Amino acid sequence: MSAIILLAAGSSSRLGQPKQLLPFKGKTLLRRAAETAVEAAAGAPVVVVTGALHEELLPELVGLPVMVVQCKQWQAGMGASIKTGLQALEMHARPLRGGVTVMLCDQPFVTTSLLQQLAAAATPGQPIAASQYNEVWGVPVFFGVEALPLLRLLPDAAGAAQLLRQHPELVVSLPFPLGAVDVDTPEQYAALLASPG
Repeated sequence: MSAIILLAAGSSSRLGQPKQLLPFKGKTLLRRAAETAVEAAAGAPVVVVTGALHEELLPELVGLPVMVVQCKQWQAGMGASIKTGLQALEMHARPLRGGVTVMLCDQPFVTTSLLQQLAAAATPGQPIAASQYNEVWGVPVFFGVEALPLLRLLPDAAGAAQLLRQHPELVVSLPFPLGAVDVDTPEQYAALLASPG
């Protein structure tokens, strides 16, 4: 299985409270995402990238076999966090032979199965496997070894979606309608709690 970068660096400015610590079905969004990542990675390394709320998030990761790194430049954008996570993985003892999956902590319907399907869907000719929802490609997204140089060159202010738009010929997609559910505002969190999913 591929290594996984779980992004949890934002300050949740639009929400007014740390989204990472919002409870959903008995666990915080961060704990739920981290447990899903660990299960999907099946022994491959998992790195959680924090930023604004580093100290506050650490208790949620206790007992999980994850590396936690703080992105000092988290305000610069998602690209800075992705590259921080990638650097941490590349310093790990094992090389990234299986590629890397990038995921967020505020997509509560991401499953172990989805993450594994993304990693399995990529091919040498299409080394990027993206989730598809709302007629766009997005995260979670798997980058095969051939595509990792693109991640290393990602501008700080850009996210993975920019690479998907720039290199559509490299992308295979998997339908994930529930990928559209994330938590950036109080209204979105209220809708999540009211959802039957």
